[in-house]
Order: sequence, then structure tokens, then C-alpha cells
Amino acid sequence: MDMIAEVRAFNRFYTAVIGMLRSGMHDSPYSLTEARVLFELNRSAGDVEVGEIKRLLGLDGGYLSRVLARLEGDDLVRRERSAADARRQVVTLTAQGRDTFAHLDERSDAEVSALLDALPERDRARLVASMGTIREVLGEKTDKAPYVIRPPRPGDLGWVVARHGAVYAREYGWGADFEALVARICADFLDNQSDPGQSGWIVEVDGHRAGCVFCVRKDATTAQLRLLLVEPSARGLGIGSRLVEECLRFARDTGYQTIMLWTRDPLTSARRIYESAGFKLTAEEPGNGFMEQFWERPL
Repeated sequence: MDMIAEVRAFNRFYTAVIGMLRSGMHDSPYSLTEARVLFELNRSAGDVEVGEIKRLLGLDGGYLSRVLARLEGDDLVRRERSAADARRQVVTLTAQGRDTFAHLDERSDAEVSALLDALPERDRARLVASMGTIREVLGEKTDKAPYVIRPPRPGDLGWVVARHGAVYAREYGWGADFEALVARICADFLDNQSDPGQSGWIVEVDGHRAGCVFCVRKDATTAQLRLLLVEPSARGLGIGSRLVEECLRFARDTGYQTIMLWTRDPLTSARRIYESAGFKLTAEEPGNGFMEQFWERPL
């Protein structure tokens, strides 16, 4: 395979998909570069030095000056000398500039939403995960996305069943029997909501459910960790380890002496999390094309 040709082919394909070759972004009179300048100014919520915009976008100084002149002519930005250093020029968005950016931002969201809505759910997840991989491999340095851990709400357990069924069918080929097992575990959890010895946690990233774990009663002194799941698009953020920590904390505070879990040997990423949390493999049994594993640790 000619790797250079493949990368160039992808670039041509994707620029066509997102419309970078059109004269204006999102049916507006503004180019991609002009829209990016508006984006950076809007994000700053204040004055930005021209030199900083040049650095952020990697633009030639003369080209940036022409872009700013165009935006200033449309009353979208205002340029003036810095109060701190008269040798430097600062730029800020006008009220009309903020309105224009808001319109471009809404149009961008609508176009991406239409692109994703046309795909099956499993392809949407693959697409977003692959985009994250490209950004990571090409060296983008980004802070880890913030996430929220909260108790389950009405409707969450249905999501747990659906996502376990979809994710594990796609990644491991597990079918209806596995999804039925997850549904029974969730039903047992709901049937025992009054038990102070059980709890569950749902993770949200950007307001969307992205993971879960549950702690239930195995017996009077033993807790069981169940249904650990992290969406493919949210992996790499440390969510799995954080959920296991929350489960251990709850089990310890509730008074259990031991915690155990059941998993399958193909789930290597989960096993690494369990080992890091102090779990030890205690037993194995042959399953249908895999080994059933039982792990345990004291609290």
C-alpha cells in the first residue's frame, strides 16, 4: 500500500465531505480561515493580540492582516493598539461579530449532526473513535475531557442493557444470551433498590452517558462488582479505573470484607484495571469460546 497516496486520498475525501472547497463556510460569505479567526476571538471572550492569532492558526502575517481587514470591513471585529504596549495590536469581536459566529457555530453543529444522523449507531461510534485516534497519533495535545459520575436515574438501566448488547456484540460477537444476562442483572438491581448494600454509578461525558458500574450484594460479607462498561468514544480518560475506585470505596464504607467480580478472558483492558485495583484471579471455568474468570480482593 502506498501510504502517502492513502493519506492524500483521505484528505481529498474529507475536505469534500465537510465542504472546505466551497467558497464560503456553512452557506456564509466567510472562508474557513475567516471562520477560524472568529472562533478564536469568540473563545477568548476579550481582546487577543494579532501575534497570538497568527501563532494559534499558523498564518502568514500579511495574509492574516488581509483577513482581519475583511472582517473589520464587515464590522465583525475591531482592531486597536494594546493599552499595555502600543507596539502591539489587539483584536476583539464586535456584537455583530459574536452574532455572526453564533450563526456559523449553529450551522456547523447542524451539518455535523446531519452527517452523523445518516449513519448507523455503530458506525457513528467507530467514526468518532477513529477521529480521536487520528488526533492522538498526529500529536494533538489535549486535556482529558471532564466527566461526571452520578447515581442511576430512571431510564439508565435500559441504556446499560442496550449498550452492553451493542458494544460487546460488535467487539466480541456476543449475542442475545449475553444481553439477556445483562438484563437479568439490571432487573435484580432494580428489584433490590431498598438494599443499602448495593449501589450503581453512571458516567456522563459532555452530558452523554459514557459508562457504568454496579456494586451488589453477593452475601453478608462479600460485595460483587458488576457491569463495568466504558463507551469506546470515552476510553483513555481513566473512567474505568475511576468507576472501580468508586465501587471499592462504597463496598468498604458499607462494611463488606471482600469484593469479587466475574469477567471473561477476552476483556484484557478490564483485567488490567482489576489487577491495578488489587484484584487477584481466583478461579477459571471454560465458557463458550472463552474462559469465565473470577477475581477477588479484600477490602
